Amino acid sequence: MKQYLSLREQYPRFAYRGYEIEENDSCLKITYRFETLGLSEFAPVWVFPKAEGDCRRWSEDRLMQDMIFSLGMVELISYWKIACPPTVTVEAGRLNQDQIDWWKDLYFNGLGEFFYVNGIKEADPNHFMDIRCVGQHETQCAGQLKDPCTDQYKERHEECGVETVGKDNGVLVPIGGGKDSAVTLELLRLAGKPVCAYIINPRGATIHTTEVAGLDAAHVISAKRTLDSNMLELNRQGYLNGHTPFSALVAFSGIIAARMHGLTMVALSNESSANESTVQGSTVNHQYSKSFKFEEDFHYYQTTYLKGSAYYFSMLRPLSEFQIARFFAGQKQYHGIFRSCNAGSKTDSWCGHCPKCLFVYLILSPFLKPQEVRDIFGRNMPDDWDMKETLDQLIGIEEEKPFECVGSRDEINTAIVLTIKGLEEAGEALPCLLSYYKTTDLYQTYRTRGDQYSSYYDGNNLVPDDLAGLVRKYCADGL
Repeated sequence: MKQYLSLREQYPRFAYRGYEIEENDSCLKITYRFETLGLSEFAPVWVFPKAEGDCRRWSEDRLMQDMIFSLGMVELISYWKIACPPTVTVEAGRLNQDQIDWWKDLYFNGLGEFFYVNGIKEADPNHFMDIRCVGQHETQCAGQLKDPCTDQYKERHEECGVETVGKDNGVLVPIGGGKDSAVTLELLRLAGKPVCAYIINPRGATIHTTEVAGLDAAHVISAKRTLDSNMLELNRQGYLNGHTPFSALVAFSGIIAARMHGLTMVALSNESSANESTVQGSTVNHQYSKSFKFEEDFHYYQTTYLKGSAYYFSMLRPLSEFQIARFFAGQKQYHGIFRSCNAGSKTDSWCGHCPKCLFVYLILSPFLKPQEVRDIFGRNMPDDWDMKETLDQLIGIEEEKPFECVGSRDEINTAIVLTIKGLEEAGEALPCLLSYYKTTDLYQTYRTRGDQYSSYYDGNNLVPDDLAGLVRKYCADGL
């Protein structure tokens, strides 16, 4: 792509200058400093709330400093992608070669969709970026800050009336407003685990999810992320733009929130289906930072370089979207308030016309009455012929799935076949998209295969044993 090559030539250097921490009794504010030399400076901001009565100075905590620096390493990719400079200099902290290789792997795979959609074929994992660590503040990252395990630090915790970080005080659950995080909340409730919800930039569906789950204000941690206006302006001017690994931001910011609130686990809601590539025959995956590869990689990074941070895992990793939808169908208290439509996110609604809406409609259809699904979305989406191309993408007739967080092709086809069976047995007419589906070879293929998902269980997961047993019992029992 000519624009990619010309921008790299015009702007060859990007710098992670540093970060500033402002702390008071109520919050921790972090301002990051990035610069594409010769183009623009950027100063995105994160704000994390403190627990009530917390008088600790988190800016003096060595592990917190390392986590804040690491969050900046994820944040920088949103600004780097504007011009894709070949050299990135890191001045905010120190990285060894293993860490540099780790970050490059995350960036390259997490930008797979960005490169693909922008037609950038010139990027390769070895040469798309050269990370050079200048390490102006390496003394901070190398251990000059107060060790949180010292007696003096422990005494300060006790004076605040707060238990020492590291005690098993519960689980942080990131909430996106969709069905998956609601399922995680309900499973953890069944397990009797104390839970705090974690929300980045709260909106209607995320707030309503916590309310329906019965979580009071003391058990909801709301962080605020503010993008730099210079980046938004450059996007409007036509500089490079596209998808970045947002779930990696959730991971690194989530362990910061967990540490500040004394929580020892962070339970994501990413399912086995997230491992499937978006483009058949490639490694391009819209959901890369929701994949098990990223989960394992993150687990390695935090146990190696962020020792003492909360245990990170996905509660739903053993499951398919099919099983999650089946469990969620029984949680009717959430049906009127959950939302996961990107097109309708600003109005907190289902647009009823996008791939995400159609996917959620189809995956829920085998487990709910037709009118119940229509009531959720406000329309009968499978009776909209304008959605045929989107259906072809979801079921695999087209090589590309939509660049959305949707389930695997196999389970979508399975759900459609079961929906058709249920409608026909009830003597109801098929909507036009399902009538069309019956004319494809896929219908006969998946009708012959039958339901392969009700008892599915992916053993490649990091779910603690006691919780894994719960997931099996309620979601993978074959019923």
